[in-house]
Amino acid sequence: MEEHHLRVNGATHSVTCDPGTPLLDVLRADLQLAGPRFGCGMGLCGACFVIVDGHARSSCDLPVWAAQQSEITTVDGLAATGALHAVQQAFLDSQAAQCGYCTSGMIMSTVALLAENPAPSEQQVRNALEGNLCRCGTHQRIVAAVLAAARRLAAEAAR
Repeated sequence: MEEHHLRVNGATHSVTCDPGTPLLDVLRADLQLAGPRFGCGMGLCGACFVIVDGHARSSCDLPVWAAQQSEITTVDGLAATGALHAVQQAFLDSQAAQCGYCTSGMIMSTVALLAENPAPSEQQVRNALEGNLCRCGTHQRIVAAVLAAARRLAAEAAR
């Protein structure tokens, strides 16, 4: 067991755990953040995605020691000001969630995509979401939500 220092959602946290503990376990158990979800445990489904240094990344296969020098954002941290992030609002408006299990990972992939490419094409959205699985079949609404979020963020930037 070792002490690890993590910067999550703008705050620094100290946790004591084995260095190989998955970041997901620390986020959920130690920091009480319910947004990232356990799906496959192998980094293949996207349910546990967080943003690490600007990139969507699975947290189930990222050991805590490897995340110590990084800036980590979870879906829980997107609405830190009390207002929903534009991507979260677009997902709600588009009714992009059915069961909701994949939603936080989809949102994190979308936030990372739009930070890198503020005006993606539909195909670029689909490519960016390839690492996120949705069993409910709401992919069309999810893609529509991402495109709506891009338009909303562009309109906000133009103001």
